Amino acid sequence: MLAHGRRRASGLGLSLILAMTSACAAARPATGTIDIVASTDVYGAIAAEIGGAYVKVTALINSSVRDPHSFEANAHDLAAVSRADVVIENGAGYDGFMTRLRNAAGRSDASLIDVVRLSGKRAVDGHLNEHVWYDLGTVQRLARRLAAALSRKDPRHAQIFLRDAAEFKANVTALQRSEAQLAATYRGQGVAVTEPVPRYLLDACGLVDKTPAQFTAAVEEETGVPVAALQQTLALIRTHAVRLLVYNSQTSGPETDTVVAAAKQAGVPLVGVTETLPAGMSFVGWMSGTLAALRSALATAGRS
Repeated sequence: MLAHGRRRASGLGLSLILAMTSACAAARPATGTIDIVASTDVYGAIAAEIGGAYVKVTALINSSVRDPHSFEANAHDLAAVSRADVVIENGAGYDGFMTRLRNAAGRSDASLIDVVRLSGKRAVDGHLNEHVWYDLGTVQRLARRLAAALSRKDPRHAQIFLRDAAEFKANVTALQRSEAQLAATYRGQGVAVTEPVPRYLLDACGLVDKTPAQFTAAVEEETGVPVAALQQTLALIRTHAVRLLVYNSQTSGPETDTVVAAAKQAGVPLVGVTETLPAGMSFVGWMSGTLAALRSALATAGRS
């Protein structure tokens, strides 16, 4: 299980590796492909799907045991960013190490895509949900922006990038239809979550997060859940005031473990979500599986 340190600063050890920057840039190979560096494998997978054989993608966080919030970048990561033609970061502090890497690399000609900025999302009550890859409209905008950036870097293959982006967006549109179908059936139904990670997806499915804000904020920030917030969350589950519990399967802690155990005991269906791609899965396959799990859990709750 992954333990989140939600807002800890990530050290780069720049005093040891900054000297590598100019050497890495000078040794940059002429491979004929576009070098893309993404902060996580979620964005890396999307870039690979749109760029195909004409890109080389490096995802700095590419497994469930590497946490963006406490990620420690190293010399290898800096070398990758120093070679990059396109850099994709989530933004809004989720992967703050990318800003430090870019500053250390000193590249001014690399195209930067900040996905939160691209999303147009704004803070609500002083808090911005930065998990924008769960917002499918944002993912489609990312595909368009990627195709445009790749076309500028490699005009000869622009039509291929545009074609692949259009195909990807069509697949995401199919996912949005699945969201709409769920909303048509379950709109207004209450759910509980351990963290706000999937909230954009749940909103699109018409589901209402009834979890006390103090609970999810404390879990995300690792500040300790107030007793009252924990008891309110447990009451939602034990009284079946929510139809299901959506939990981040990459994190664990005493409060979330307590809530998950309560859901199992009460017979409230569970749906696990993650912040990185399951091994060997595409973005569309991942989201399709998540929506299928929601559909199954909602139907199961209706029969209980």
